[in-house]
Amino acid sequence: MGVNEIVAQIDEEIAQLQRARALLAGKAAPAPKKAASAPAAKKTVKKKKRNLTPEGRKRIAEAVRRRWAEQKKAAATS
Repeated sequence: MGVNEIVAQIDEEIAQLQRARALLAGKAAPAPKKAASAPAAKKTVKKKKRNLTPEGRKRIAEAVRRRWAEQKKAAATS
């Protein structure tokens, strides 16, 4: 998510809050504005590939094996 997209999203939220405040105060709500950066939001953003270290893979594998062992033990006692 790029900076422009975040800013556009914040602007939308601000507009929604202003409309809600106007409704609660009894005033007519202003017309919602269209985001100027809408065409920029259609651009695809490449995400960085997340790589696991060998240690991280080993920890995950051990946790899965423990989980399977617990499930197998629970199934055997049932």
